[in-house]
Amino acid sequence: MMSLGIVLALNHLYDNWAIAGTMSAAYILALAVVTPFYARLFDRFGQRRVGRAVLSLQVVSMLAFAFSALVRVPIPLLFSLAVIMGLTQFSFGALVRTRWAYALRGPGNEKLLNTAYALESAIDEVVFILGPILAAFLATSVHPVSQLFVPTLACGLGGAFFFALRGTQPPVMEAVEVQPAAEDDADVRAAMGNGAQVGMKPDDIKIHQLHRHGPRPKSVLLCQGVLPVLVVFVAFNMSFNAFDVSVTAMMKALGREQLLGLQLAMFAVGSCIGGLIFGAREMKGSSWRHMVQFLALLTLGYVLIRIFMDNLLLLGALSVLSGLCVAPVFATGNLIVKRIVPSRSLTEGLSWITTAGQIGASLGSSLAGIVLDGADYHVGLLIPCVTTFVTLLLAMGCWALARRRAVEVRARRARERASIKAA
Repeated sequence: MMSLGIVLALNHLYDNWAIAGTMSAAYILALAVVTPFYARLFDRFGQRRVGRAVLSLQVVSMLAFAFSALVRVPIPLLFSLAVIMGLTQFSFGALVRTRWAYALRGPGNEKLLNTAYALESAIDEVVFILGPILAAFLATSVHPVSQLFVPTLACGLGGAFFFALRGTQPPVMEAVEVQPAAEDDADVRAAMGNGAQVGMKPDDIKIHQLHRHGPRPKSVLLCQGVLPVLVVFVAFNMSFNAFDVSVTAMMKALGREQLLGLQLAMFAVGSCIGGLIFGAREMKGSSWRHMVQFLALLTLGYVLIRIFMDNLLLLGALSVLSGLCVAPVFATGNLIVKRIVPSRSLTEGLSWITTAGQIGASLGSSLAGIVLDGADYHVGLLIPCVTTFVTLLLAMGCWALARRRAVEVRARRARERASIKAA
């Protein structure tokens, strides 16, 4: 609601799509830069401890931006405030999905986690249904800046309630059951000889003697397979903001701004339904395969939207059908990252998905604003078609790499089993 609110407010105040799209992109890009940093803090110090402090800064910065837009401060100052506001944001979605992984931990809950992530994606789409409708209504019926205050209030109240929930908060340190070694074990004797007193039992060794002084856990970006997922989501998310900005320009040109929120919500309605269907079914096969299938259908949907864009009823129906593929793509991407990254860095891994999406959204918003100032909404709605097709090609390449790695892993394990038998 905030990113769309920036576009609506700036276009109404200054009648310039490029400024509106670029400022929204600056906010989203700043948000994307700091999201992984906050995620590492959440993983290291706990969600509640970090979240309450950052949430306070977040609400203050959002209020500062909204009031500054209300009094029409100079554009450079407003840009600075948009960037500062973005720097105080973090990914609530990653925190929620980390809590799902903690609540459904264990080998028997993999299918339930798939359903939970799909449900979470569907709930996200409910926000995308209500947010644009409310933002467009407030901007056109109340005041061009009024829609900036509602997400500020929602963030403050919802965030405070979220961090008050302690039952599902993952622990900072995970308890691991280990079998004690025998006193005559070589490693125990070496440890006892390294500063421990003769005759001391292993149970008497203090925590500081067992402290690991080795290198800290590596960044999740170094985990094999993470970067390809992020590249896919950068390209994937370019389509959404380009679509939103282009449809906003179209509805304004047609004199139907009062229907903008409803038109944008149609896409989210389809995505919500798609997420619920995806979560209710047991999908067989590779997650990359599922992603490729959904992206192919979404690309076709965008092409049909571009062809029939002048018929608003048909545009709404096609938006619902195309949206069916969106939440499953997000859920599939989260599952891929969940399988790749270590559990102790899961929040960071899931936040990188959010960051990639935000970078893509900022690029899509800027690109759409530039295109709309130089052409019209007919050209602007070509951007989602192109970016989603590029995403499809990237996902197909990632699927091929994942299949090759799986074959290599199976071959290596087969060689290891053969060598053990030979020995």
